[in-house]
Amino acid sequence: MNLNVISSQQTYRFQAGLPNQIVGQWSEEQAHAWYAAQPWMTGCNFNPSTAINQLEMWQAETFDPETIDRELGWARSLGFNTMRVFLHYLVWQHDREGLKQRMDQYLTISMKHGIRTMFVFFDDCWNPNPQIGPQPDPMPGVHNSGWMQCPGQKEVSDTTLYPVLEEYVTDLLAAFADDERVVMWDLYNEPGNSAHVNESVPLLKKVFEWAWSVRPSQPLTVGIWNFSEQFDLLNTMSLFYSDIVSFHFYWDIPGMEKIITKCQAYQRPVLCTEYMGRTTGCYFETHLPVLKQHNIGAINWGLVSGRSNTIYPWGSPEGSPEPAVWFHDILRADGTPFDEREVKFLQEIHRATEQVPVETVTA
Repeated sequence: MNLNVISSQQTYRFQAGLPNQIVGQWSEEQAHAWYAAQPWMTGCNFNPSTAINQLEMWQAETFDPETIDRELGWARSLGFNTMRVFLHYLVWQHDREGLKQRMDQYLTISMKHGIRTMFVFFDDCWNPNPQIGPQPDPMPGVHNSGWMQCPGQKEVSDTTLYPVLEEYVTDLLAAFADDERVVMWDLYNEPGNSAHVNESVPLLKKVFEWAWSVRPSQPLTVGIWNFSEQFDLLNTMSLFYSDIVSFHFYWDIPGMEKIITKCQAYQRPVLCTEYMGRTTGCYFETHLPVLKQHNIGAINWGLVSGRSNTIYPWGSPEGSPEPAVWFHDILRADGTPFDEREVKFLQEIHRATEQVPVETVTA
């Protein structure tokens, strides 16, 4: 991993075509004032256990408010106050008013539990050809076998689709631009993943421009996640355009400390919007105290084991048995913990912050 790719800020600003003052972006002072008014943000990347992907979560036929309510209640019992939730443009294109109604219903449920939400618009990860309608069943033992890219492998560089994608972003931003239940907007998850890299640069730039045209009251971010040299431009754009800087990290503490230092050099508040992979050496007990020490929000991947199969590691072969050590997720579908000691640790660290009341997890 090359950690020296974020240097010479003026050089990268020039390469990325960034002006010295970005119209629409929050000032550093505004970003710090906002962050100082927030509790320590902790939570999960949330997908209900009954949904294999973003489309299954949000389509009318499979939207599952009962499961969402139950599982967000469990999240609250752990002390979490923030969820990161993925959207998909195909659901909006097929049923835009219905999607907004379901988003409103979800937000009502989440706030009942004292949880605010960070929505994600685009995603370069996993399966390349998303389609509206019934989603595939999980492949047994395969990590995220049904997760879909948004907009898709070919669509990401199809500029003729940009008017649709622009309306998707601006319509949803405008609908919830002043909604206190929405804590942030994450515009693009892991741009450049799935062999996109350069293909994702134009869409990354456009989604910031579209978001600035609405300029919601909540901050905007895109997280850096790959620190190799070929990601220089994507990382630079993400870091310079974001109101709040964010990153993903699943490995050892020394490596995470280096990324934190790089992010803090941009003079803005910092969030970790993905972490916690037990079999890559990234645990709640080891990494969450470090994030807390640096006053960095912490959003791990996964809450309840379900159709996304994220208890299995990346690259797990079909038919793999349940691993003795789960990769992601905290609870089984009945609410019982994978690891009781882990749950007690989460409750204790949240009690120490005095941010929310927590109770014992019950099924």
